[in-house]
Amino acid sequence: MASTACFVIVSKNDIPIYDAEVGSAPKKEDQAYQHQFILHAALDVVQDLAWATSTMFLKSVDRFNDLVVSVYVTAGHTRFMLLHDSRSEDGIKSFFQEVHELYIKIFLNPLYLPGSRITSSHFNTKVRFQGNTCSIHSGGRPCKRPLNDQ
Repeated sequence: MASTACFVIVSKNDIPIYDAEVGSAPKKEDQAYQHQFILHAALDVVQDLAWATSTMFLKSVDRFNDLVVSVYVTAGHTRFMLLHDSRSEDGIKSFFQEVHELYIKIFLNPLYLPGSRITSSHFNTKVRFQGNTCSIHSGGRPCKRPLNDQ
């Protein structure tokens, strides 16, 4: 079964700092624009929910046809937003936690300017690996880490 997902990191100032299409479905340019529009439209809902709860994983916050928007909010109010068609909440949470660890490593880099676009090819490779091979699509099974990540 082909699966699709669009992942975006949005800074606390509502500026997208990273985006990636992950999944096994063939990608079309018009779908990419639609995915970005759906995620952007969910930002208002996320804003309200983020201040109403102390949990970081907000689960499913919005829905469009058969696509679901799941969100993870960091302590610094950076939003990780995932548009997906799978039903594995445990897998989605695991994906967000893995990406949060990667984001912290980027954030702690003294050469990274907070709130600026993430352009690291290493970060991009690892996020796509996590999104394509593990928890989003595997029903929450633990992910295998890349060989070079000890």
